[in-house]
Amino acid sequence: MNTAELIKKVRRIEIKTRHLSSDLFSGSYQSAFKGRGMSFSEVRDYQYGDDVRNIDWNVTARTGDPHIKVFEEERELTVVLLLDMSASTVYGTRDQLRSDLMTEIAAVLSFSAEKNNDKIGAVLFTDQVEQYIAPRKGRKHILQIIRELVNHQTSGTGTDLAASLRYINNVLRKRAIIFLLSDFLDDHYADALKILSRRHDLIGMRIMDPSERALPRAGVIRAWDRERGATRMINTSHAATRRAHAEWMAAKDDYYEQTFNQCSADRLDLTIGDSYIPALTRLFNRRSR
Repeated sequence: MNTAELIKKVRRIEIKTRHLSSDLFSGSYQSAFKGRGMSFSEVRDYQYGDDVRNIDWNVTARTGDPHIKVFEEERELTVVLLLDMSASTVYGTRDQLRSDLMTEIAAVLSFSAEKNNDKIGAVLFTDQVEQYIAPRKGRKHILQIIRELVNHQTSGTGTDLAASLRYINNVLRKRAIIFLLSDFLDDHYADALKILSRRHDLIGMRIMDPSERALPRAGVIRAWDRERGATRMINTSHAATRRAHAEWMAAKDDYYEQTFNQCSADRLDLTIGDSYIPALTRLFNRRSR
């Protein structure tokens, strides 16, 4: 993709998603993601009715008069997008690829966070961490994230969710809101996800294509595994083949659902080709309540 095409595509994404975040999600986002912590503001003289647990004993001892610590809610939040860039994201049987839908959702979340004056960062990963974009504010920074998603050339092809979760847990010092966008067809990420969810507000967004749910009866087909770079012939007319695929998908579903339930973390299922607006609206409204 040349520079002119890249700029044009980024601009199209910005126009569409900025409109959505302004008209639909800005108020819902602010209600759903509020400042969770309390930061120290100042020390002042103790007044009748103040909570004695907030007395600053050091200042009180030094001045001889009782003083208390005043705290205020931390309004500024940090939002980090964990984005699966593995080869399986370059897939879709409808009008969009999985990677295109992920980019659009990431842009909506970023512009919604901008309306709330939050910092936005991103981690792009495959079977390794491809790129870390440190959280910052502003439109230019969001456009940088979108450009990287549109035009990033990955080194890896596979998926290692656990490695990316461990990485961001080590990088982030303060509590953050983390959106993890993936197809979640990887496994062995439960322990890393549990550790991350203890420190941060984690929301998983699983993006699937309808064709992945069940194999069609299409006879013998040539299937290409993008992540492994291998091609194999599959006879989809065999009931046993279709049943094995359904059982494999059911096992992935169970692992994904149980892991997030055990962590008490939010999760959202999105389907390529369907509108993601109702699902995001429900998520924001549920968190607001």
